Amino acid sequence: MPPILQHLQQASKMMSRRKILLLVLGCSTLSLLIHQGAQLSWYPKLFPLSCPPLRDSPPRPKHMTVAFLKTHKTAGTTVQNILFRFAERHNLTVALPHPSCEHQFCYPRNFSAHFVHPATRPPHVLASHLRFDRAELERLMPPGTVYVTILREPAAMFESLFSYYNQYCPAFRRVPNASLEAFLRAPEAYYRAGEHFAMFAHNTLAYDLGGDNERSPRDDAAYLAGLIRQVEEVFSLVMIAEYFDESLVLLRRLLAWDLDDVLYAKLNARAASSRLAAIPAALARAARTWNALDAGLYDHFNATFWRRVASAGRACVEREARELREARERLLRRCFGAEPVLRPAAQIRTKQLQPWQPSRKVDIMGYDLPSGGAGPATETCLKLAMPEVQYSSYLLRKQKRRGGVRARPEPVLDNPPPRPIRALPRGLQGH
Repeated sequence: MPPILQHLQQASKMMSRRKILLLVLGCSTLSLLIHQGAQLSWYPKLFPLSCPPLRDSPPRPKHMTVAFLKTHKTAGTTVQNILFRFAERHNLTVALPHPSCEHQFCYPRNFSAHFVHPATRPPHVLASHLRFDRAELERLMPPGTVYVTILREPAAMFESLFSYYNQYCPAFRRVPNASLEAFLRAPEAYYRAGEHFAMFAHNTLAYDLGGDNERSPRDDAAYLAGLIRQVEEVFSLVMIAEYFDESLVLLRRLLAWDLDDVLYAKLNARAASSRLAAIPAALARAARTWNALDAGLYDHFNATFWRRVASAGRACVEREARELREARERLLRRCFGAEPVLRPAAQIRTKQLQPWQPSRKVDIMGYDLPSGGAGPATETCLKLAMPEVQYSSYLLRKQKRRGGVRARPEPVLDNPPPRPIRALPRGLQGH
């Protein structure tokens, strides 16, 4: 037993529980350097969690099978990174796209199990972009899989979609001067249903969830109610991007994970110059009107989210979210320097951490490692800030290497997956 823990054990005979906690709080080195094999734990496990399980509930093992529906422009890349790192630490198999699908499961097509690389089947974790298809996912994922997703306020989400996909979505390219205000003033003048990448310009959340993004709740309220029921039947948790830390607290509790399992660095964030500082109220109303199906989904699940927080105990959820933020700040400082900052891709020296740039008009930021780092801490920090494309490629190579030692034989594809509609051209990578 480490000397510091022996000391605490002896002290427990003479000190109150409060005093022991104060002693632990003073052990900053211990809180940062608890080893778990090759992994460094960045959260002090000796701290009692602010939201303990019910007294009558026995301790649960960590849940190891998770399917995350990664919606677009909702902080989904950050959640994906959390799941990728958890899977690596526990030697779990992550479902990854077949090479013909690039780093998404042949989005925007309906998901098919055929789109999954055979070296990543059968999986424990799934977290890459796809269009939801319940039957196909249940065919792929093991029984007992927990399904989760995340939504974002529709006006803020649409501003992000308009900026990020401006060079790929024809409806956005038609708008003079790339003006979001002009598009929302008369969206029907630019939008063509069924067009390539049309889903990025209208009710994208509904499309990602497998719904018909051309339906309007104003004309058919029953459709929205039915879509909500379908989501509630499948997803054990619908997180809310605006309350990201609180969402992670609920995720941790749902999966019986430790708080350090959900520490994160913000990924795929746009530079301030590539986004609106604030969305005017009139523009926000227009965005919600145009994306009325998304607005209905968000409003419903935002309300259910807060009912869930209340059920867990709002005060304890907020305390745990604060602890998460504090632990995250310590982690970022240790990984990226005393004043960690997001940098433009051109200023990031570490190639594995350079984020993909959708176009010359949008700057996606990332972190860089301080020079001279090495060892387990550097590896942990590298994975913490690794963008989606690089991490997906790394995991695929790693899982292909270990492919000969599976507990179960890999399923054989009945036929090769079709070529997808390519999500983002490679030709602009690095520009």
